[in-house]
Amino acid sequence: MYYNKVDLCGVNTSKLENLSNDEKNELLRRTKNGDKKAREKLIGGNLRLVLSIIQRFGGKVDDADDLFQVGCIGLIKAIDNFDVDIGVKFSTYAVPMIIGEIRRYLRDNNMLRVSRGTRDLAYRALSEREHLSKTMDREPTVEDIAHALGEPVRAVSEALEAIMAPVSLYDPVYGENGDSLYVMDQICDEDESVDSWLENIAITEAMKKLSDRERSIITMRFYRGKTQMEIADEIGISQAQVSRIEKSALERIRKDL
Repeated sequence: MYYNKVDLCGVNTSKLENLSNDEKNELLRRTKNGDKKAREKLIGGNLRLVLSIIQRFGGKVDDADDLFQVGCIGLIKAIDNFDVDIGVKFSTYAVPMIIGEIRRYLRDNNMLRVSRGTRDLAYRALSEREHLSKTMDREPTVEDIAHALGEPVRAVSEALEAIMAPVSLYDPVYGENGDSLYVMDQICDEDESVDSWLENIAITEAMKKLSDRERSIITMRFYRGKTQMEIADEIGISQAQVSRIEKSALERIRKDL
């Protein structure tokens, strides 16, 4: 647990301050009026929130100090942009901001390495897709591309997915003042306990509005980690159909959110 860590970014995490909701609200109002000391006290009083959030990213990066610093940036943005008159708890607003900042950091510093052979095949596939798009009256499918390249469909599909940043849960679903929330920001494990901050999130209701097939594909794709080709094989449709259904379902989720 990070709470027991004595030093993180020069902060003694075992002696972090706790603020009551009334104290937070008062400090937020003073901060809005330009009180710098209140802002500093508010930041210090919410560092436990940052620590509780970075615990769920354990193992993603080697240095917890980096995550803590990035999380603090999200916290400061939340403090500077929070509207005390909207009737929402500060933590409810701050948590997605902090997580969004951390996820952007992780996304931009992704340590995943793709083999040269896979990368070369992916770039050949992209080039061929562009070529086929000019000669066909529709968007070429992975099957079309694989046939043109003389490569197995599965190999082409997996190569393309390997070089793409996940469309899935990192897609922005809402943005304000330059800060975006992502689909993944709205999902948590069942054992999350920080204010139960994602249990009532709108994505649960948005998923209920999908058709059975859409919900099944989204579940397999983003909760079970299956590729589009694996899903296509399992439910007996083409990869292109899976891609279209996935794209349509994500668009509906975005609109609901």
